[in-house]
Amino acid sequence: MIPLQIRDGLTLYHVGPPLENGPLPSIFYFALSASDSLTKDPFNQPIQFLSDRPIRFFSLDLPAHEGDQSPFDALNSWAQDISNGIDVLTPFFEKVLEAIQYGIDQTLIHPEKLGIAGLSRGGFLASHLAAREPRIKAILQFAPLTNLKKSKDLHSVAHHPLVEALNLFPLACNLSNRNIRFYIGNKDTRVDTRSCFEFAMHLVDNSTLRSPQIELIITPSIGQAGHGTSPDTFKQGAEWLANAIS
Repeated sequence: MIPLQIRDGLTLYHVGPPLENGPLPSIFYFALSASDSLTKDPFNQPIQFLSDRPIRFFSLDLPAHEGDQSPFDALNSWAQDISNGIDVLTPFFEKVLEAIQYGIDQTLIHPEKLGIAGLSRGGFLASHLAAREPRIKAILQFAPLTNLKKSKDLHSVAHHPLVEALNLFPLACNLSNRNIRFYIGNKDTRVDTRSCFEFAMHLVDNSTLRSPQIELIITPSIGQAGHGTSPDTFKQGAEWLANAIS
């Protein structure tokens, strides 16, 4: 993993082909911290499965995942900030968008071959980012959080105005005409399977395309609270995204 210091307070992390090779298809991937997302098994399995492809992977630390902060406490930290009226997510979106522009300007990222992927909370952030960045060609989500109100960790702030403001459904007009694939277990009680289904169908309903390229793949749940993702699912999703941006 190579850190790229864009400016004070903004470090972009990278794995993949040497940067001097010029612009290549690129994927921004979010799971936990940048290090865990890019290098720690099983979170980095999409990267492992594409290690033989000429694709660059980039990531940043998710909010409340920096340094030695525990990922198990991160959503509780989000809830605390939200209860205090602090929007902890929008500054993160702004950093990622700045990093994307940096990668394009520095001829590291091919602007017409850009994808984004997220796992769980990373999927929620990926949806927001894709809605803000039209150059993102395809969106891949594993066991995604799609409704903050349904997250057990954010139950205490479910009706806070900031949670309402971060609702994904109003973003449909900016997402529905792109290639999107969701994978989720059929009984994921951590992020709520039904919420993912409802969001996927909302995207389809708001698409102007005759055949929207939006897929939802529901598999038997595994892991704690049905929130696990199998190696086969990671592999299928990674290959789909690689082909979608090639």
